[in-house]
Amino acid sequence: MFAIIQCRIFVFQFTIHNSKMKMFRNIILPVVLYGCETWLFTMGEESRLRVFEKSELKRIFGIKGDEVTGKWERQYNEELNDLYSSPNIIWVIKSRRMRWMGDVAYMGDRRSAYRVLVGRPEGRRPL
Repeated sequence: MFAIIQCRIFVFQFTIHNSKMKMFRNIILPVVLYGCETWLFTMGEESRLRVFEKSELKRIFGIKGDEVTGKWERQYNEELNDLYSSPNIIWVIKSRRMRWMGDVAYMGDRRSAYRVLVGRPEGRRPL
């Protein structure tokens, strides 16, 4: 499904960047970030998510043409960050995790998520 979205929407050069960005923010990011509050997050996964985000931004904004020389140039990461003007995907994940931790800390003592977060295991593990 995701490959179909990539091939048909983001490749069209005549689609406006604003429309592509709305689709990226409202369709693709929620699917990618579903349940990210509870992920076990390694540096490798963080790197893969950054690569995914940059590749999608490059696909959305494409290459730029220089009006004076008429040459086509690729856009670098700093330029893409300026055009995107939203926090990167890693920052979004970390802020959602902090919000979830606050929600769990607000829960009562009887909730299992709270007991797992702040509790200590007692006794021995059953065999």
